[in-house]
Amino acid sequence: MQAFLEYVVKGLVQNPDAVSITPVEREGTTVYELRLHPQDVGKVIGRQGMTINAIRSLLLAGSAKRGMRCTLEIVEEQA
Repeated sequence: MQAFLEYVVKGLVQNPDAVSITPVEREGTTVYELRLHPQDVGKVIGRQGMTINAIRSLLLAGSAKRGMRCTLEIVEEQA
């Protein structure tokens, strides 16, 4: 699932080298923490959250097919 997320997100952003995805286990669910270049956060979220919700839906469907529970969170770095 991590490779899928990297492929999708890197295709959306202008700074693909700054994309970092870290899996974290929380209460039986894998939470993928997504770190991006600050300019790219808006592109991944999309208008009214449409893009990030679509990515989350694909992740949910793909992980359910494999018997897993996964979600995605954007982590914004504090400067």
